[in-house]
Amino acid sequence: MRVIGIDPGLRRTGWGVVDAMGSKITHVANGVCASEGDDLSERLLSLFMQLTDVLHRYQPETAAVEHTFVNKDAAGTLKLGQARGICLLVPAKAGLEVAEYAPNAVKKVVVGVGHADKKQVEHMVRMQLPGVSIANADASDALAIALCHTHHARFSNRLQNAIERASA
Repeated sequence: MRVIGIDPGLRRTGWGVVDAMGSKITHVANGVCASEGDDLSERLLSLFMQLTDVLHRYQPETAAVEHTFVNKDAAGTLKLGQARGICLLVPAKAGLEVAEYAPNAVKKVVVGVGHADKKQVEHMVRMQLPGVSIANADASDALAIALCHTHHARFSNRLQNAIERASA
């Protein structure tokens, strides 16, 4: 299973792609889509085009996007929500199922603690993907989201298989 994790941001949207085969998870690629343009519509279009290119290049089978972090700045939160909409739209348009995870859920799966800081998340991403070269903190977060989704998908498949065996 090839998974793309996406960390939404209006200025920088991080992305990370991993392959999961059984219990083995390997790094495929990671990077950042940096929005370009002067107004909001140009920046959103830029993110859309760049993220679409990433999906075409790496052909993921499923996607995971982080939930929006709500802060005190309502205008900033609204703009982030619009960028997050692009991050949900692009994989959906490509026919992928899109899972969503809260930041604390991602940290809990990857680090073991729901309130871990960015350095702890990056350290654990490096531990789980030895030798990985990470573009920046946004890409690290995106890889963490992809790792979280692979763990959830693996557990879900095992649970579904157990239910099917029990009902047979």
